[in-house]
Amino acid sequence: MPRRPPILLILFFAAMAIIGAWLGGPWLWLHYAGKPLATLSILWLAASMSPASSPRYRRAVLIGMALSLVGDVLLMLPGDYFVPGLIAFLLAHIGYVVAFAPGSSTKAKLGAFALLAAVAGANLAGLLPRIGADLKIPVLAYVVVLASMAALALARAWTPALAGAAPRSVRYAAAGGLCFVLSDSLLAWDKFGGGIPLPSLLILASYWLAQWCIAKSVAER
Repeated sequence: MPRRPPILLILFFAAMAIIGAWLGGPWLWLHYAGKPLATLSILWLAASMSPASSPRYRRAVLIGMALSLVGDVLLMLPGDYFVPGLIAFLLAHIGYVVAFAPGSSTKAKLGAFALLAAVAGANLAGLLPRIGADLKIPVLAYVVVLASMAALALARAWTPALAGAAPRSVRYAAAGGLCFVLSDSLLAWDKFGGGIPLPSLLILASYWLAQWCIAKSVAER
């Protein structure tokens, strides 16, 4: 396995991206360089975690992170690439669903899906009237997949057999799924709901925290 990237490297690239987005103008190149490099460094982290909980789990996570990298690039490019970026992240979450789905109990899944359905429903109740008709179906599809991913990650942590066998892995996965919901909720309210304070800091910081937790979940313990 390759050597793990230093956490300071990930933080450096993330800070570049956040500062570049905040300052804008001639400093926007920091965002364009730092954003994909931060995600790529976290992908490197996932690839280097050892021992892995399983080769299948690692592969699914790496596919999800590679598709997230595509989404990162699409969403930061000049022009309207929101829908292609949304599709890239939807496919990324399907990769994470493949990683998280096996092993959790039916009871844990039902509880986690009920919780995430309530969170998604509350967001949609406030946002759907503000979203254009052409984006409603793509956004709804994305929300369903995102909520399912987070619910399956949470269900792993709520399943005693999995939590006992790999407690750190399931906790990291659950934290990653929930942080992804937070990040995308902030992004949606910033884009469709009239804006939020410090959007680049809050959205990107919670996004990379989500990816970092998912990368850490690759390790068996």
